[in-house]
Order: sequence, then C-alpha cells, then structure tokens
Amino acid sequence: MSGRTLSRFHRFKVILRRSPLPSTFALGPVQFSSRARALRSARGGGSGILGTTMREDTIEPGERRSGRDDAVAVVRRLRGGGHVAYFAGGCVRDAMLGLEPKDYDVATDAPPARVRELFTHTQAVGAAFGVILVRHGNSVIEVATFRTDGRYADGRRPEAVTFTTAEEDAKRRDFTINGMFLDPIENKVIDYVGGQADLEARVLRAIGEANRRFDEDHLRLLRAVRFAARFSLSIDPATEAAIRAHAEHLKRISPERIAEELRIMLTPASRRRAWELLWALGLMPVIFRHLPERNDSPNAQRANVQRAILPALAEGAAAPFGLALAALALCYRAAGRDWVSELLEPAEVRRTVQALRAGLKISNEEADLVAESTQLSALLGDAPPTVATMKRFLAQRYSRESRQMLRAIARAEASHATRVAWLDERFEQFLQGDVAPPPLLTGDDLTAAGWKPGPAFKRVLDGVYDAQLEDRVNTKEEALAMAETMRS
Repeated sequence: MSGRTLSRFHRFKVILRRSPLPSTFALGPVQFSSRARALRSARGGGSGILGTTMREDTIEPGERRSGRDDAVAVVRRLRGGGHVAYFAGGCVRDAMLGLEPKDYDVATDAPPARVRELFTHTQAVGAAFGVILVRHGNSVIEVATFRTDGRYADGRRPEAVTFTTAEEDAKRRDFTINGMFLDPIENKVIDYVGGQADLEARVLRAIGEANRRFDEDHLRLLRAVRFAARFSLSIDPATEAAIRAHAEHLKRISPERIAEELRIMLTPASRRRAWELLWALGLMPVIFRHLPERNDSPNAQRANVQRAILPALAEGAAAPFGLALAALALCYRAAGRDWVSELLEPAEVRRTVQALRAGLKISNEEADLVAESTQLSALLGDAPPTVATMKRFLAQRYSRESRQMLRAIARAEASHATRVAWLDERFEQFLQGDVAPPPLLTGDDLTAAGWKPGPAFKRVLDGVYDAQLEDRVNTKEEALAMAETMRS
C-alpha cells in the first residue's frame, strides 16, 4: 500500500465498543406483511425540528446525492435528538482509501418514525428496512436504522428486520471493508469486523461465515468481484471457496440486477481483474448460460484465457458497457474454437445479441453496440475489404468503438494483427475526407427515370453508392447510367 494511502488510515482513531440500545424505544421485528402499516406510521403527523409540519418529499431516482457537510449536519441533528449516528458503509471505506465518496450514508439507532420527526423533508423509500431519505441542504442523504436481518427466502432480501445496535448492524453486512462506521464529529472509525486490518492487507473478506453471507444475498457473489477488481484486493480463501460453492445461485438473481453489476465492474479500467475473477470463481458459465453453445472442456477453458479479448480492450481506459460486454461474450464463446472469426459473422452476432437481450435484459442501445462492434467478418475475412466496405464501416454510429474491438482482437489473436494494422492505416487515410457523402442517386431519381419501385431498388442503390464511395462514379448522370446497367 502506498504511503499516501497509509497516511489516510492513520488519520482516524479506531475504536471498538458496544452501542447499547436506546431505552426510550421498544424495537422489534418489522415484517414485510406489515410494510404498508409501517409506512403509514412513519408518515404520521408531527412537528419538524424547525417547527414546520413534516412533509413527504418526492425524490427522483437520479437526484440521490450527498455532500459531506450536509451529512455531518444530519449526524449532528440526530445526536442532538439523543441518538447514536455515524457515517456507514462505502463512504467510510472510500475515505480510508483516500478516495472521494460519491455519497455519504448515515446509520443511527433512531427508528424511521423518529428520523421523520427530526427532519422536515423526508421520503420513506424503505421504512420496513429502516431506510429514510432525508433532504438536507443541497443533498439527499440515506438514513438507515441499525438492524439485523431475518431469514432470506429469495436470496436477495430479508423477510423481516429487527432494529438493534451498531455492532449487530455491522455484523449483518457483506464484507469487512464495508462494515465500518465513522464518527465524523470525533473523526473516529468504529470497527467491529476487522475492516481496517483487511483494507491495510488488501484483502476482501466476508463478514462472519462466508457461506451464510452468500446464502443470504446471492448478488454478493458479483459484488465481491466488483470490489476486488475496483480496489485491487485479493479474496480471502474462505470467501473465495464460498463464492465458487454458491456460483449456481446467481440463477436466482434477476437479469437486470446481474447486468447492473456487470456495468459497474466492466466499464472501468480495472475490468481485466474483474474478467480474471469471473473466470477463476466459476461465475462466467452462469452469467452467460443463455449464450449459444460452447466447449466447456479444460482445454477449451485454457484456450479462452489465452485469447484475452476483454483485457486487451482499451487498456488503461474506461469503455462503454455494450463494448465491454461484447468483448466478454466473445471471450466466453471463443472457448474451444480454432478462430474467433466465425463469431463475427452476421448470423452468429445475431445469436449473441439475442441471447444477451434474453439473459441480461440489456438496453436497445447496448444491444446495438454489441452488434455493431462484433459484426466484423467483412473486415477480417480472407480477402481484404473493399474501399466501400471500409468507408461504410467508418460511417457507422459506433465505428470508434468497433475499431477498439478490432485492436483488442488483434492483440488477443495474433493471426489478425497484420490485417488490423493495415485497416487502421487505411481508416486514418479515409478519415481525412468524407466517408459518408450524400448519395448521388436516390430512389426518387429512379422513380423520376421511370423505374417501378421494388426489391431491385435497394440492390441498385447500394451498388451505385459503393461505386460513388470508390470514386468510380462522380456525377448524378454517371450514377444513373450505372443504375441502368444494373436494371436487369
């Protein structure tokens, strides 16, 4: 660990202590079946701390943000009301790593109804879980009541929660690096789970019994990969073994949630580490079980790892999700094949896109990027592509991303290196001019010349436009004359 990062750790005083339950509140289980009653209770009347009536605010999904000063003010107000309150989770981890937290979350022993009494502008987004959004200053801050979780029946959320102490709240969280609290007033870290030691050792470790953590919430399997990749952490052996043992449980998680985790882990420059872990932990076959057939033999697995298309993609830089996902899918489907080229044919590209739509519910824009960045057979075939083919490629919406894919394939599969280097040189030459000029000949021109609209229109217009791109026709008259030769 760098000296700079260590110095950040040493800025905080670490304390280990037990936080007693406040005697003024009787805390017990909040069942899902009574969620509506809990929400109604939380929305009951009462005066805000400023003497105005408490109001239910509507906070848009994209509005969630929080600044440190506003979050500290929220902590101060909770404490002024007689409650324990700390920063919690990821913002503590990021601060200890010398990173700027994106959001500041607050954890407290105040129940949801009490939080809403203390703040004027709130929204109950998960009162049954003890979660209230508080609008304070220029921020929207998540305030959660310390809790323990009941049984997880669906592998994602508990059936019930019990409001409890800070220590018990820490022990129900996923990984030690996410289980710490920070007292922002005293600048002290409250660490019940060994998170600071694991951060210093660069280790990702499940809190408590690893198998239990992944039994509770299967999405933690992917979160482990994301955190390990993002922060360059090794994974504790017991945690790693539990991930492998529970890999099949990802099938119980919705495609949308899996895709969202992949978006977060594959778009940053750290995606190579994520790629390595997805393979090593046995998660790839589960994530991509909807993709067309592949060879799962040990030899095929080794061949795939050697053909590292994703790690070669935009090395050291961020990449759009559709492009990174396309590269990952190519890696997966390439196992057991002699050449990746066959996966770049239009028919195979369609199969890949359809499977990703079904298996991960990717957006239309992401699907278009997957398709365009992998339909490269015309450029990498045995015969060199024509000028028209190369210019049409450059005129596509995602040509820049597709060029990144070509370079990644060339790095991963040396047989394509010479062709891709030649293509790059030609592309730069063409980009000095107009690669998509207005067509000299249109359907209206053919109709005016006495043509009857029909299937031949597209074939003729495409052929004439190719000739225009290659400077074989330069005027409308020449274009129309060429069309006449193609009429039959």
